[in-house]
Amino acid sequence: MDAYVFNDGSSRDLMSLTGTVPVSYRGNTYNIPVCLWLLDTYPYNPPICFVKPTSSMMIKTGKHIDANGKIYLPYLHEWKHPQSDLYGLIQVMIVVFGEEPPVFSRPATQAPFPAFPAAGPPNSSYMPTVSAYGPGPNPGVYPAYQYPGGNSYPAAAGPGHYPTQPPVSTVGPSRDGTIGEDTIRASLISAVSDKLRWRMKEEMDRAQAELDALKRTEEDLKKGHQKLEEMISRLDQEVADVDRNIELLKKKDEELSEALEKMENQSENNDIDDVIVPTAPLYKQILNLYAEENAIEDTIFYLGEALRRGVIDLEVFLKHVRLLSRKQFQLRALMQKARKTAGLSDLY
Repeated sequence: MDAYVFNDGSSRDLMSLTGTVPVSYRGNTYNIPVCLWLLDTYPYNPPICFVKPTSSMMIKTGKHIDANGKIYLPYLHEWKHPQSDLYGLIQVMIVVFGEEPPVFSRPATQAPFPAFPAAGPPNSSYMPTVSAYGPGPNPGVYPAYQYPGGNSYPAAAGPGHYPTQPPVSTVGPSRDGTIGEDTIRASLISAVSDKLRWRMKEEMDRAQAELDALKRTEEDLKKGHQKLEEMISRLDQEVADVDRNIELLKKKDEELSEALEKMENQSENNDIDDVIVPTAPLYKQILNLYAEENAIEDTIFYLGEALRRGVIDLEVFLKHVRLLSRKQFQLRALMQKARKTAGLSDLY
């Protein structure tokens, strides 16, 4: 843990990781010294990254490095946990620094337009002080990485040394207004690299979206499969219950057929009075009273028919009707009393 000084002058103890990044540039491998500061919100916010040149190096500013040595990368700008991590950051640094070395050898003398002699390799154990980092972000708010201005590109480095300061004619317009081939080539490489990175990001985002959609579809299919299994289990149980009920109904149907056949065979010898057997003496009395009362009703009806046809005279008709009506009244009164005793409703 070391103290890191922010833009407002406040400091905070942050974890710092110091080391070198092996970079291959034009067939040679260079160890670029870097320092990564991990914020207290890491891994949800990207680390603050700096190039830490040794005494024999100078910072080469560009679109990825500012004058203070702070590193600006699309990977940091688009940092997203958990897809982004330190391993991926180091890999991106290797690729970017291989295209644009962030340091070059400190020149022994300052002269116009010559190529500067390269210094020896840096000491990999060099650890700069915190004050050399330059301004950092506000500790309260960690903004996204923004890119500094500048589009200059480094030139080639000699074997065994860090890249030297390129001649002016190779990094910008020459004195006669023309642009060097190395500048055009570096510009094309940078443009193609940026385009490829954005295309790769778009493809990765599209693939991730498709993968998420497939995962959701898989979850829905698993839930649907579980529901189908439950429905099949219930249907199997219902089919088994229906089969048992069918077998039971078949047995009952056979029993009813046998009973019906038996009753048909015995119907010729059966007396209607023997077939209808009340469950209690009171019910039997009610049945007999009802039958006798209806018989008297039929008798009075046929006496009226006989009078109409002239079979009997009026005096005989009135005499029998008087007797039958008195008897019918007595039967009805007795039947009402019996029904009331049996708890049945009134019939009249």
